[in-house]
Amino acid sequence: MPSPIDPRTTAVALASAIRRKEVSPVEVADCYLRRMDELDPGLNAFCHRADDDVRKAAAEAADAVARAASPDDLPPFLGVPLPVKDLMDVAGWPTTYGSAGTDRTPVAASDPVVRRFVDAGFVLLGKTTTSEFGSLPFTESEALGISRNPWDPRRTPGGSSSGAGVAVAAGMAPLAHAEDGGGSIRIPASCNGLVGLKPTRGLVSQATVLVEGLATSGVLTRSVTDTAALLDVLARHDPAAWWSPPARRESFVAATATEAPAGLRVGVLTDTPLDGIGVDPACLTAVRLTLDALEAAGHHIVDTRLTLPSTDELVGAFTTLWNIGGAGVPLADPDRVEPHNRALREAARSIDSWDYAQAVLKAQRLSRRVVEGFVAGFDLLVTPTMACLPPPIGAWRAGTEEDPSAALRNSYPMGVFTSLFNVTGQPAISLPVHHDLATGLPVGVQIVAAPWREDLLLQVARLIERALPWSDRRPPVD
Repeated sequence: MPSPIDPRTTAVALASAIRRKEVSPVEVADCYLRRMDELDPGLNAFCHRADDDVRKAAAEAADAVARAASPDDLPPFLGVPLPVKDLMDVAGWPTTYGSAGTDRTPVAASDPVVRRFVDAGFVLLGKTTTSEFGSLPFTESEALGISRNPWDPRRTPGGSSSGAGVAVAAGMAPLAHAEDGGGSIRIPASCNGLVGLKPTRGLVSQATVLVEGLATSGVLTRSVTDTAALLDVLARHDPAAWWSPPARRESFVAATATEAPAGLRVGVLTDTPLDGIGVDPACLTAVRLTLDALEAAGHHIVDTRLTLPSTDELVGAFTTLWNIGGAGVPLADPDRVEPHNRALREAARSIDSWDYAQAVLKAQRLSRRVVEGFVAGFDLLVTPTMACLPPPIGAWRAGTEEDPSAALRNSYPMGVFTSLFNVTGQPAISLPVHHDLATGLPVGVQIVAAPWREDLLLQVARLIERALPWSDRRPPVD
């Protein structure tokens, strides 16, 4: 029986159809559960399914629609399915953190981010795969297996929000929760042909501040409007958070509906921030297409160069913080932690608390230097999202038998342009502006704004979406 919906309908459009009673939340849930049955055995996007929970929540949403006196009385995304990355707690479900060493006991309480999704009416659609502790930009693990790119299953879908990217690109979910500590929203956005925004540090609060504020939650979507609407859901003032800005007066959706200011200063960064890493020509093409579109819209491409720290400074600042990514994860069997994460843990334990505090302060000073130069020189910065196309499955393994930490170094071309802006905390978005005909793979471009300027970033992203549309591109999995 054909589905009453297109599984690649945007979340905003799907929510509207449910509110108008054109489709039932039960029909929507059944559509995506069938897609998961058909496609996930070959792609491995989901690591935890709770179909009974999904159907129960969908039925409750259908009852709420039937009882509502007006559509305006309903939550904005009532009945829309959304999976959660398996680094985040959902009450009643286990959180594996992508590790064979963790306890599988269901957790008692949901993270505040998950509670915001539920309050907005979303039906939680299971949990998606991630690399162990989110420390690598792919998922190929003992615990969760190999997640594969729906555009070419021989290649990675990126990560660490691997399953999130696969689920949305393959039409197994209309959108998905993701987290980004070094590029883990933007990298799978580029690999899978999606939109992925990393918000400003602190804008989206979680139960705790992760990795000294490098990491934050967001979503992977197919459209800029969906991304803006979900930021309205997530960017709520949280008085219990370690830090949380006041609530915005204007919604991000409203901001996106207006034009960006004229004559923006647009900088360009195509040389990688780390020495010795080249950039694939397809990634440079994505930058060129974006600059052409911005110039045609009346914005100014400036020659000013962003002042960057040296390779040693940047790697030192990032990796000292990155080494603690597994801290706080409850382990049932530490011996089953993967070798590269054991190496990170040993490196973290070799630094005493005084030296660690010094490193954190150094990272903050580095960040201030970069952001001050950015604000003085640019309104926006355009870079490739990645320096490479999605690598083949297993490409990260070179040299890891002798040195497990080589797994992270082998991944540098995937995260070299994204991780800098986790250190600075600036908002950055990846847009799927290019499709490489030689490989059939999507290619993203990254656009960066000053802190707290998600409104400007989304306005410009919407401009690019109109100039270089991508909504008709679909991976060959159907």
